[in-house]
Amino acid sequence: MKTIGLVGGLTWLSTLDYYRLLNEMVNQQLGGVEAGQIIIYSVNFGEIKVLTEAGQWDEIARLISGVAKKLEQAGADCVLIGANTMHKIADTIQSAVTIPVIHIAEEVALSIKEKGLSRVALLGTRYTMQLDFYKDKLAAKGISTIIPNEAEIETINTAIYTEMGKGVFTPATKTKFLGIIRRLIDEGAEGIILGCTEIPILIKQEDCAVPVFDTTRIHSQAAVRFALS
Repeated sequence: MKTIGLVGGLTWLSTLDYYRLLNEMVNQQLGGVEAGQIIIYSVNFGEIKVLTEAGQWDEIARLISGVAKKLEQAGADCVLIGANTMHKIADTIQSAVTIPVIHIAEEVALSIKEKGLSRVALLGTRYTMQLDFYKDKLAAKGISTIIPNEAEIETINTAIYTEMGKGVFTPATKTKFLGIIRRLIDEGAEGIILGCTEIPILIKQEDCAVPVFDTTRIHSQAAVRFALS
């Protein structure tokens, strides 16, 4: 079994889900009391949040590259960046290590193609929704992306950074998200990407009339496939 290196703390809440899913999936494959070989380096999200909001992506890349190098030095065979937004700098991280960085958007694109869909809505931080790094990975697989309107983007981004990042998941926020999702479906979305690793804690498949793509789960599945290959 190969060792998975996880850049955690982005946030620690989704890191808990990554750790649980990785071990559950390994156990489902191998049975008994088998579990994953995982190295986690948990960063201080408070520092990353400040840098993100200041647009200091080069500094974020420097920090996360350092973490990835430490994971490789500790014996990791691959790197997972445990957040959708931080994949803006995934190419820089990959250039810093010799082991593969498993790209969340590439794996999500493959999952969407497996469902036979070609037009999906993307929810996440404003950076994930508005910048091109994520949508370009989808477009490379022939998938077009719808994003929420400006007011909805602000609602989602604020909830992620002021609520979910602190472990606050309220019925009122869930209602707002579901209203946005319904409108995006009316606009033609055939599926919904839960493109922030905290959103799947709030929104589940049973809440939606179209397929949802739980990016934490999809990313974890890809890592387990790699680890057991």
